[in-house]
Amino acid sequence: MDFKSSDTITGPRTEDKLPHTVTSAAKIVIVGGFGVGKTTMVGSVSEIRPLTTEETMTQAGIGVDDNFGSQTKTATTVAMDFGRITITDELVLYLFGTPGQQRFWFLWNGLFEGALGAVVLIDTRRLEVSFDVIGRLEECGVPFIIAINEFPDAPRYPMEELRSALDLTPDIPMLQFDARHRSSSRDALLTLMRYLHALAMKSPHG
Repeated sequence: MDFKSSDTITGPRTEDKLPHTVTSAAKIVIVGGFGVGKTTMVGSVSEIRPLTTEETMTQAGIGVDDNFGSQTKTATTVAMDFGRITITDELVLYLFGTPGQQRFWFLWNGLFEGALGAVVLIDTRRLEVSFDVIGRLEECGVPFIIAINEFPDAPRYPMEELRSALDLTPDIPMLQFDARHRSSSRDALLTLMRYLHALAMKSPHG
């Protein structure tokens, strides 16, 4: 799933300069296993030209990187993806997409630092790659939501079955979305922001 070839991205990107009305910003991380659509999501929703650190995949990755379901993927993120989206006149989100391969997970701790929340991308063809991702977020205390990326050939399951398979508590939001579409990716981010707001209201210091 490659945002560079998607026909759903239309219109020019805005200038990199922040609007003068912005008074606050939040760091959001986009996480998931290899090939679940993190680079695609950041690229589709970012209002600035996204920064990517993709490198061409080589023979050296065979037997090291699990590319099941992503055999046509020719590049992989080796550090992070970066983008920005304005939520309101006063608030912007800085988006950091993490590398999916386990050999690059040592970078995650730095990317998680200072993060307000996370969107966990799920590929239903490879649910097992999500377990360690969710575990890392829970260990770091980073609130997250689950976004099921709708790959054309991926099986569809009821949300409650997926929640049970991922061992999630009932309060964690889950939604289906398409990382190639800007509006769909934006809705996932808005779901995360509403969840974070609800958590803040429940907090004794909220």
